[in-house]
Amino acid sequence: MTRNYIPRNDKEFEQFFRNITDYVIDNNARWKHIPKDDVDILEDQFSQWNTAYEKTLVPHIPQLTAEKNRVRLSTERALRHFVNRFLRFEPVTDLDRDKMRIPNRDLIRTPHIDVTEVVEFELKLRNIREVLVNFWIKGQTHKAKPAGYDGAVIVWDVLDTPPATVSDLTLHTMASRTPHALEFDETERGRTVYIALSWQNERGLIGQWSEIQNAVIP
Repeated sequence: MTRNYIPRNDKEFEQFFRNITDYVIDNNARWKHIPKDDVDILEDQFSQWNTAYEKTLVPHIPQLTAEKNRVRLSTERALRHFVNRFLRFEPVTDLDRDKMRIPNRDLIRTPHIDVTEVVEFELKLRNIREVLVNFWIKGQTHKAKPAGYDGAVIVWDVLDTPPATVSDLTLHTMASRTPHALEFDETERGRTVYIALSWQNERGLIGQWSEIQNAVIP
């Protein structure tokens, strides 16, 4: 299954995002497995992107392009997570995914009913406004993800005080390979980001969360 299914062109991304959002709204009553709050969040994410994107379709100042790029990065992360969490498995069908232009898997190699592996990871500071997440299977020396898995779910947040639990980390993305770079805004430099990871299998199930680590954003 291709990982780069989200269009890079902004106009095509707009159409792709709109199509998924509309399709989810129209079909969730049939699926019945996506909480209404999550559908509302998806709709709000699209609205944020649409608003930022449309401001760049007319003569505009450079700051609006920068804001559009920032919103795209944030909303694309959220969209990937939504797809991996809700649209990769039944009751969503292969036909549904075709209509949403989400690629189907050619083959599921193992059942992967449970996710037993645990993630270990380290954080490195490579460039300004960037934290590099280097992860692997706990107890292993190689950096490959578990066979047949989507990858590692990364959750994080920039907070003034340490989070009590992983559920306090509100931002998320799917990393299919290591290392994975998290990028931040200029206003977040010098603040502390808290990060945790879990493996996710091809059925969208996640395993045990790692311990929460933190780094100061360079």
